[in-house]
Amino acid sequence: MVKIRDNIPRHANGSVDIPRWVDQVPGTLDDDDRVAIRAACDLAATCTRSPSMDTEIWTYGENCLVAGLEIASILADLHIGRDGLVAGIMYRAVREGHLRQEKLEREFGPLVAKLVLGVQRMAAIRQLDIEGNHRVLGQAEGQQDNVRKMLISLVDDVRVALIKLAERCYALRSVKNDSQKQEIVARQVFDVYAPLAHRLGIGQLKWELEDLSFRYLYSDSYKKIARLLDGKRLDRQAYIQQVEEELKGALLAAGVSGELVGRAKHIYSIWRKMQRKGIGFSQVYDIRAIRLIVDEVRDCYAALGVVHTLWRNIPNEFDDYIANPKDNGYRSLHTAVIGPDGKVLEVQIRTRTMHEESELGVCAHWRYKGSDNSSGHSGYEEKIAWLRQVLDWHDETGDVENVTEELSPDLAQDRVYVFTPEGHVVSLAQGATPLDFAYHVHTEIGHCCRGAKVNGHIVPLTYQLKTGDRVTVLKGREQRPRRDWLQPPLGYLRTSRARTKVQQWFKLQAREENVVAGRALLEREFKRLALTVVDYKRVAKAIDARTVEEMYAAVGAGDISAAQVLHATENLLNSSSNTNAEIPVVQRDKVRNRSGVYVQGVGNLLTHIAGCCKPLPGDEISGYVTVGRGVSIHRQDCSKLLQLQTSHPQRILEVGWGRNREETYPVDLLIEAYDRPGLLHDITKLFGDARVNVLAVNTMTDASQNTACLQLTVEVTNLMSLGHLLSRIGRLPNVISAHRQREDHIDNAG
Repeated sequence: MVKIRDNIPRHANGSVDIPRWVDQVPGTLDDDDRVAIRAACDLAATCTRSPSMDTEIWTYGENCLVAGLEIASILADLHIGRDGLVAGIMYRAVREGHLRQEKLEREFGPLVAKLVLGVQRMAAIRQLDIEGNHRVLGQAEGQQDNVRKMLISLVDDVRVALIKLAERCYALRSVKNDSQKQEIVARQVFDVYAPLAHRLGIGQLKWELEDLSFRYLYSDSYKKIARLLDGKRLDRQAYIQQVEEELKGALLAAGVSGELVGRAKHIYSIWRKMQRKGIGFSQVYDIRAIRLIVDEVRDCYAALGVVHTLWRNIPNEFDDYIANPKDNGYRSLHTAVIGPDGKVLEVQIRTRTMHEESELGVCAHWRYKGSDNSSGHSGYEEKIAWLRQVLDWHDETGDVENVTEELSPDLAQDRVYVFTPEGHVVSLAQGATPLDFAYHVHTEIGHCCRGAKVNGHIVPLTYQLKTGDRVTVLKGREQRPRRDWLQPPLGYLRTSRARTKVQQWFKLQAREENVVAGRALLEREFKRLALTVVDYKRVAKAIDARTVEEMYAAVGAGDISAAQVLHATENLLNSSSNTNAEIPVVQRDKVRNRSGVYVQGVGNLLTHIAGCCKPLPGDEISGYVTVGRGVSIHRQDCSKLLQLQTSHPQRILEVGWGRNREETYPVDLLIEAYDRPGLLHDITKLFGDARVNVLAVNTMTDASQNTACLQLTVEVTNLMSLGHLLSRIGRLPNVISAHRQREDHIDNAG
């Protein structure tokens, strides 16, 4: 179970003991390094708490010094070096506005200032649409720029990511007593930062980020697994001790030296395995596990032979991540065996270098300017290459939706390694197809792909590639992707990168089709809601589209929904109907009446909704002063109102909708359907389920056409709720159309 800890030494009065903390900082730091770190601590101590100016800043209940020391303590275990530690100490002070970037650069140099600035840039990840919330057109470009800044920071210096990960780890620890902030911080970490730690291979941070965020987001599941682990802890420890004694003797006899340690299975990884495989806690084999750390790679395989000689291995439970490392550079041998007493035991075997890399990831083999280590492992360069690949992808496509998917650790669980015709190795996600391979090699090759050969034999494009396959793409003369490729059930594409490339092609090629489709969709929606007075240019501007045609294209391509456009339209109609067109001679306050209408420039008059047009909030409206019944409220396109404006213009008032949306308004609906038994029952049941009050029903049937026409008066709150209601009615069996009814004849104005 994750424990929230405090490693900050303090004086008897509770103040921070800075000299003692500096002396305790681990790592290979010389005297000059510790002097610089001490200076950073002293400067941070002068920064007091103040109201936050950044929505990502949480009040942890401590000052900038304590926050900086906690972050630096996490970074020290990653051996990040002096500049990284100083940047970690000063980050909160700069972010909260207590210390200017210019002073930081004067005190500690441009590199520290650059690191802090890079971490601040990474705050752009907050704006990712992790929850899948609706966004209006125009935000995607801003999001792309934010993501780009974040990735540029990582590519420039991966220490930026490490400082940000340490800061988020501290944030998780610090919100332990604030349930509201727990969920917000944990969701961000769970979806973005823990996967990023995994991608960078930093297991030491990844485990805590995963377990703490899982603890806050899924507390019941976390506590259940924690109780099961605690209940069997003593038995498991005794069993591991027995296993270690047996294995030590066998290794000694075989002349293999190594260090044996029990390995704790993290709670989130247990839960994820249970979910992924659909198994119970008792079926998670690696609850009992040991790790053997040896000196050389050849000792790994020698030790594996000893283990398999000593205990019977379980088929299909062996993984050689030394010969085939994971996508994040992880290397080790994993095997599951039937250990003493017939219990399943997992054994991991790795060298000391591999162990250090699994815990520290990129931190284990820096290659910064001025400290080039050409003999170092290539993992750091591989991770930088991956970050650059993601950056190039986002530059080219502008796709922000799939950033979280790219970071997801599940994608790196299994990879397939296939060969090009020239013999180059290509790493793809498990389940990738020849089409995914084609798009991975080059976008144009994917667009021109018409078939594929695997190991010399023609295969369908839905064929799932296996490690060792040699793939040849069969190309056509023209770039012509198929829309079927985008249908997930058909299985043509398995990677988000390839899907994005195909979507981008269709967006560029089919703009005219998208414009036509979007226009038809919006016109149908507005007609169904009887919205005849709509300024499309203002609506387009409200959703950040430069032109009406661009709005149509976005709707047709699926970038924004008709519901989002309708929502923007309703907001515009409401704001325009509440705006005074002219200032009256005698000003009075706007008066709210029970009908939910404001009457401009007059006293507290009784108002009521006109029965001829039954306007709803969002409709453009005007008022007509009746004799004895106050002001009747009409839609501005109501035919009766138009006549009244001609005959009695002095009795027309400017009115607007109030802000209380809890009130309901009557509206007439017209439903056409093929007649069948139970039709009226299904429609009224739908109203009941939607908690919509039905005021009147009139049905007419045409036996010759076998059709029915239903006229209903119902109460709704606004146009959005009416639109949802009509959509649900339209999905009922036999319904031909459902729309808001317009009254073209003149009713009694009273």
